[in-house]
Amino acid sequence: MKTLKLFLSFIICITWALASEPYVDKETLEKITDKYKIFAKKRFFYLQSTLESVKNEDDFKKLDAINSFFNDVRYASDMKVYGQKDYWATPWEFLGKDMGDCEDYVISKYFALIYLGVDAKKLFFTYVRSTKFKEPHMVLTYFETPRSEPLILDNNNLKVFPASKRKDLMPIYNFNGESLYKASGPGSGQKVQNKKSHKKWDELQLNMKRKKI
Repeated sequence: MKTLKLFLSFIICITWALASEPYVDKETLEKITDKYKIFAKKRFFYLQSTLESVKNEDDFKKLDAINSFFNDVRYASDMKVYGQKDYWATPWEFLGKDMGDCEDYVISKYFALIYLGVDAKKLFFTYVRSTKFKEPHMVLTYFETPRSEPLILDNNNLKVFPASKRKDLMPIYNFNGESLYKASGPGSGQKVQNKKSHKKWDELQLNMKRKKI
């Protein structure tokens, strides 16, 4: 067991050394390891390996890889994980704890795709209503152009599908780092508010800057 741990540590160090700018810097990785132990360190190692494997691919392959990776994380409510009704976890918290709710999947997928160079203007946090589970839900959507049919990255589905193939989801509004849009018809929707109105996003941005783990 000790030999295996040493081998894994060696592989992780090599992977981080080969990455020009690793998704998680070494200092943050060590903090994550101290708090969540070796399992979490391995999870971030596999994340970095996944990122490296698709960094030169097109957006669609990046979407598939990132959606598949994070969907392996276990679902759990904010109340169970954080003792709060509504908490937006940083990617470090989500992968460190290896559990979270729908917003946490979306957040981690979003920042991983940004790291891979996907244009932030193409990515939206989309609030929907799931007719299957009869409850509010959040997914990450990708618009190749502002008028394109979005692709859906959903923790309840292993594959990325266009919105027309997800009849079980009723869109309510789309949100990104700049604006809030009412989801209506093709495209990202009609702009209704700016980002200052979204407190959870502001809190998340602050926690990301602080590298909250």
